[in-house]
Parts: sequence; C-alpha cells; structure tokens
Amino acid sequence: MQTAPPSHPAHQPAFQGSSPDSSALAPSLVVSIHDLSTVTRGAVTRMLADLGDLGVPVTSLLVIPDHHHTGRIDADPDFGAWLRGRVAEGHEAVLHGFYHLRPSKAGEGVVTKLITRSYTAGEGEFHDLTFDEASALLQQGRASLHACGIKPTGFIAPAWLLGEEAEKAVRNEGFDYTTRLGSVIDCREKGEFAARSMVYSVRAPWRRGLSLLWNGVLFRALRMGEAPLLRIGLHPPDWEHQAIRRQILKFIRIAARERSVTTYQDWLARAHSDSPSGSS
Repeated sequence: MQTAPPSHPAHQPAFQGSSPDSSALAPSLVVSIHDLSTVTRGAVTRMLADLGDLGVPVTSLLVIPDHHHTGRIDADPDFGAWLRGRVAEGHEAVLHGFYHLRPSKAGEGVVTKLITRSYTAGEGEFHDLTFDEASALLQQGRASLHACGIKPTGFIAPAWLLGEEAEKAVRNEGFDYTTRLGSVIDCREKGEFAARSMVYSVRAPWRRGLSLLWNGVLFRALRMGEAPLLRIGLHPPDWEHQAIRRQILKFIRIAARERSVTTYQDWLARAHSDSPSGSS
C-alpha cells in the first residue's frame, strides 16, 4: 500500500466534532494487523509471536471474511476457534471489508485509476460503493464474524478507502468506529481524531525503500510531537522483507516502552469513560 506524507504529521488537531478530548488519556499505541483471513492466519500467528516478545500483548486484528474469494472464515471451524482464542487473550477483531477486492469499472478517470490501481492494487472495495451495496457487504461481514462467535464493534475499509455513501452505511449499521489513514472516526459521538497511521508498501523495491525512509521520518516526528495516539498498521507481506520487519520491530519496541499498548476498541472506550459526559 502506497501512502502520501502529510505536510505536518506531528502537529495534527485533536478530536473534531463532539467526541471527547483525548488529551487527558495516557499516550497510547495501537498496532493493527491488516488482512487476517483463512489465507494469512499462519503469517499473522508469526507476527503476533514477534510482537508478544516486544511487550505488545494485544492488537487490533482486521479480518477479511472471504479474502479474494479464496475461503470464508465462517466455513473454517479451525479459523473460528483460533480467532476466538485471540480475542479471549485481549486482541480485537475488526471487520475489514468482505472480499477486499474492487473490480475495475468501465469509464474510470485517471484519478480513480491512480487511487484504486496504483495506491492500492485493486483492493479499495469500499471506495465508491453505493449506500445499499456497502450496507449489504457490512451485514454479510458481520454475520460471518458472528458465525465465528465474534461481535465486532469496528469496521475499517480496505486501504482505508471509505467513500461517503459507504461511511454513511457504516454509521447506519451501528459500528462504534472506523478509521482512515489520518484519523480515527468515532461513529457514536460523531467526532474525528487526527492520528496518522504508519504503514508500509512492499509491492516493489522502490516502494520498500521509500517506505523505510518515510516511516523513519514519520516515527520521529510523531514521537517529538507527542501524539496522543500512535498507530502502526502492519500487513502479512511486511514480514517477508527483513529490512521492513527489522524497522517495524525496532519502532514498536521503542513505542511499547513509552506508551500504553491497547486496541482501537479499548482506546475509544477509555476516551468515553474519561470524558465529562461519560462520568457518573
């Protein structure tokens, strides 16, 4: 996944809208592992072992119900049992699209092609869905997780490409939150917290080189800016490239010493409980 740097990553505004002020919260770290599925479970298991060695006991696991049409999670009892085990340990399961695919469409403009084919390799599933299309996939995805014994509270679109109608559907379906590359959106309080996620693109050598440089700059900027919430987004292919894996583990080791390690779900719960409106 290729990302573009913001102009001032370390100096972003806090919550916008009616969401609680996060400034009173302890500095936090959320490590999210994207694209967990029946296809990637083995790789994710290895990633969790490495993260556990660094003092990261919990993560937000972004689950694809039918990854590229290769196998539904609710048709794989072993996967369901494994996921329930991780949630019992404190990890969070987040709905992450349904197929994680966006078919090309006739008449697409240059900008759309750049976003859906270059920025992400045809995986921006929720980029330009209608409200009804998004609602149907959200309902199917939640049903798949329910069949595994999991009740997700969050939804994160593949590649963070969430169109306007799709975001309305996410809110309408009752999810507590979603995220974009640069923010966490509190659907309950209708607020948005600016928090840039680190993420790596490993599809080509030049992408890997640029990712190492950019994330080095971004990590230092976020530390110097004392960002209340540090987000690090990982993908299974990251672990196939040793330079990428080493840098990720180095940064997470540092961040886990300095911050409270949590999940999106628990971070938002603390934000609500610490706000004046959440006090009894």
